[in-house]
Parts: sequence; structure tokens; C-alpha cells
Amino acid sequence: MADLDRVREALRASMTAWATLEVRGDQARVTPAPDPDGLALHLERLDPQWSLTWACDSVQPPVVRARLTLLGTVREGLASAHTLQDAKLAALADAARTYGVAPAGEPTWVEYDADDGPNTADLEADAPPPAPGARPLPPEPPRDPQMDKARRHIEDLLEQLKVAGRGGDAARVLMRGYGETLEESRAIYKELQALLKS
Repeated sequence: MADLDRVREALRASMTAWATLEVRGDQARVTPAPDPDGLALHLERLDPQWSLTWACDSVQPPVVRARLTLLGTVREGLASAHTLQDAKLAALADAARTYGVAPAGEPTWVEYDADDGPNTADLEADAPPPAPGARPLPPEPPRDPQMDKARRHIEDLLEQLKVAGRGGDAARVLMRGYGETLEESRAIYKELQALLKS
């Protein structure tokens, strides 16, 4: 049990990177993820034999699988994101969830520049307060409780598909997102249900 607590501490301490899940115009949806270099420093102390491997399930759209072997246990994460590098980070964050370490809060919308990437500077936990007159973060798109509920149902079904070994197929279905409308979300849910039954 003490080892698991140390693993969780290492994962939490390394949660300093940001994975860009999707981009819409000048906005990007980002989520915290473990920084692989920072994680390596922490895990080396816990288990000199630890390993982290990546498998690319799809280049376009980017779908990546992360396989973390630590203290004799193998855990996997699967994710899709805006680029392969972002999918690697998101897959590592998904593997961290299997240890009970999840990012605080939901993915967040931030400003996005094609050259500079997402502006996550204001999201850093230890960031100093913004200077007077600083421009606030762009507002997150309005949330619809029905869409949130549909998303939770899709995520529950996604977990079942991962357990059934169909996570890669499910990720390909979800490459277009969870749907922009309730009808689209329902259609995606039905498509995932058909995968589970097949």
C-alpha cells in the first residue's frame, strides 16, 4: 500500500504538462498530463526497472496507447488528441487514472495560436496572480447539463470497451468528439454500444 501511495505521489508531482485534446479556431481544449521527463525522475527512485512504452493505434486521427510498467504491474492508457505528441501525453494521463490520479477538474478551453500552441500560462497552479489590466482567459463554451450527462454515459461505455479490449476501436469512433448536439451524442453512444455487442 505504501508503494501505491508513492506511485500516486510521483504521478501527481509530474502532472505539469498539458495535452491539447482538440482545437476549434483560436480556442483549444487542454487537460493536465504527466510530463514524461519529470515522471522518469520520480519513478527511477521507486523502481529502477520501470518502463514506459507507446504504441500508435492511428496516425490520423492521432490515437496513442501508453503502457506503464512499474513495481511489477502493467497499466495502460489510451487517448486521442490534436497531435500524436498530445495523444501521448493524454494516454499517459489516462494510465495515471488507473492509479487513481486524475487531473483536477474538467479539460479547459484556452486561447490557441497555430505557431505558439495553447496558452496555458494562466492555468499553472503556482502561477502568480495576473497583473492588473491583464486579459482574462476566454470563457469556456456554455455547458449543457444534458450534454454533460450524455458525455458521462459515453465515458462509462468507453471504460467497458477498454476492459473488453475494444478501446482502440472506440477511440477511432470518438475521434470526431462526443458530438456537438444531443442527437449526435446519442448516435455516437449507439455506435459504441454496437461495438461492445459485436
